[in-house]
Amino acid sequence: MAAMGQALVEGLKARGVTAVFGIPGVHTVELYRALPGSGLRHVTVRHEQAAGFAADGFARVAGRPGVAFVITGPGATNALTPMAQARADSVPILVISGVNPRAAQGRGLGHLHELPDQLATMASVALHAEEVALGADLAPALDRCFAAMAGRGGPVHLQVPIDVLPAEAGPQPGPAPAPEASLPDLSRARARLARAARPVILAGGGAKRAGPALRALAEALDAPVVMTANARGLLHDHPLGVPASPSLDAVRGLIAAADQVLAVGTELGPTDYDMYGRGGLPDLSGMIRIDADADQLARHPAAEALRGDAGALLQGLARGLAQELAPRDRDGAGRAAAARRAAWDEIGPGYRAMVGLLDALRAALPGAIVVGDSTQPVYAGNLYYDHDRPGGWFNAATGYGALGYGAPAAIGAALAAPDVPVVCLAGDGGLQFSLAELMTARDEELGIIFLIWNNRGYGEIAQAMAAAGAEVLGCDPTPPDFADLARACGLPHQRIAADPAALTAALARARATTGPAMIEVTVG
Repeated sequence: MAAMGQALVEGLKARGVTAVFGIPGVHTVELYRALPGSGLRHVTVRHEQAAGFAADGFARVAGRPGVAFVITGPGATNALTPMAQARADSVPILVISGVNPRAAQGRGLGHLHELPDQLATMASVALHAEEVALGADLAPALDRCFAAMAGRGGPVHLQVPIDVLPAEAGPQPGPAPAPEASLPDLSRARARLARAARPVILAGGGAKRAGPALRALAEALDAPVVMTANARGLLHDHPLGVPASPSLDAVRGLIAAADQVLAVGTELGPTDYDMYGRGGLPDLSGMIRIDADADQLARHPAAEALRGDAGALLQGLARGLAQELAPRDRDGAGRAAAARRAAWDEIGPGYRAMVGLLDALRAALPGAIVVGDSTQPVYAGNLYYDHDRPGGWFNAATGYGALGYGAPAAIGAALAAPDVPVVCLAGDGGLQFSLAELMTARDEELGIIFLIWNNRGYGEIAQAMAAAGAEVLGCDPTPPDFADLARACGLPHQRIAADPAALTAALARARATTGPAMIEVTVG
């Protein structure tokens, strides 16, 4: 008979898990006892927060849940920040932890790693959280966890008491089959699209795996497609693509002039649609909305709310549309081009220069995955940047906005796509939240290029304080000597100016090395 820890690891493998991120501890020994020979790859990070962020990066690239093992108490609470980021961005991650013995929970007896109520603490952030105390409950619990991460996605927590982990689990059934999905009635939504003279599509991260269906429908409707940060790459270099933030007046003007808006896989959140906190977003109550989550659909009024898989629903809307389309000149390409030109002018010369660096990166590393932290070039790219890989541009500068995300999330991304170039774009301030993960990348021999924007502090925050009329304080933490840091971690290092040609040459040199490398861009 298998112990609970072994049965849990076998249950993960049966549900498609291939990698686990974590740090072993005395409360998770039984989980780690089960890993050798399981076929699951374990990546030892340097902090439990990094385990959650790495699981997040893995999930975004692999298209299936990322998994983290953490200890009871501090390991669990350290995982709360990445869980909150994953919830904000609808990323499926499963955090598995130990918990104190059943008889000791909630009694305040001073046990190691004790929390007053660990499950309630984790449930405050998780989409679903539960404890497994009996072997017969393990498989159903795993099924509930994976079901909770299906569809829109988000963080889930499963904990097992440390006195249960070594106990016999008994025979375990296989994973429950996924329920079959059916399409809702699309006739009314299709008719609304067919009548539109100036349709516009808003695409969010929930559409990133529906690229061909989105492109086909956009071309049939001759509709510009506005891509939020997490949707970049869906229509790279396409006449109908608008790779610019709907927080910009130019993009808002395009939306306001539309007589029908189709919103696909976007929560319409302020960090995408009102990042400057000005209000004034066009009225979207007449939109057609597609989302995998019923609760999300209920948060904004819509003329038609369609729940389901984005690709299937977009294909369903396109089916038969040609027979219903009213003959008229929609000039989608012209409207998209005008919005792009106006948005480019609007972001200003400083951000345009940063986007020029991103363009150079894209040209040097076609199809790369760029994982960002909250740093100025990432903010610039979120405002306007046309990436060339669907799902290949993502960062923590939207949604929850956690610093320290970039390095561990890039590790997860590199594990999920070992044959794809991965770039971690982080600032000198943000990288200091997770410097130790450079050693994780070294240990795992991952060919990540750490591209560090060194402006010697929190440049974006300093600008915000100055704009608010506040004395700039606390925004100039001294960065390490990145050349010495890279050497200590076994990474080749280059220091360059913020120049596209210099970046292109540096990227070529970094790609010629084995394992991770660092390029430091000095600014100001």
